[in-house]
Amino acid sequence: EGINTCILGLPNAGKSSLLNALLDEERAIVTDIAGTTRDVLKETVVFGDVVLNIIDTAGIRDTGDVIEKIGVDRAKKEAENADLILYVVDLKEGLGEKDKEILEEIKDKKTIVVYNKSDLLPENGSVSLNAENAGNNSTGKAAITLSSKTGEGIEELKTMIKTLFYSGSI
Repeated sequence: EGINTCILGLPNAGKSSLLNALLDEERAIVTDIAGTTRDVLKETVVFGDVVLNIIDTAGIRDTGDVIEKIGVDRAKKEAENADLILYVVDLKEGLGEKDKEILEEIKDKKTIVVYNKSDLLPENGSVSLNAENAGNNSTGKAAITLSSKTGEGIEELKTMIKTLFYSGSI
């Protein structure tokens, strides 16, 4: 049936870009405008023996926009029902207070924190979180640094997901 995998995070963290990178196709619309994704987008992808039912969601934030609020509510519902959450953080923005609040809300869920947009950091300023030292970050969750735009780190993320699956963690 597959692993129900919810991509969650703040607006413009790169959630839809991550979906596109995992699918290896341009499925979701990606812009630099916060709030582009307002509805739930579901796709299935297979990595070897592992099937992921990936759910791309609206960015979690307080909003007065009625349509976006519906999208945020749907994102939260999808997170509740997920087997795995890929929590996306814009690496250049860092892990903010709102991220920490959301991570607290999903603390009982199997989660990988995806520090995205590594391509935008200067080489000497990059953060090194990967499969070897996953968990050694302020969230206490497994973590990886990657670039959805360039594809750097995507294979490592797939390996982390497979490892969680084969170990019985998800």
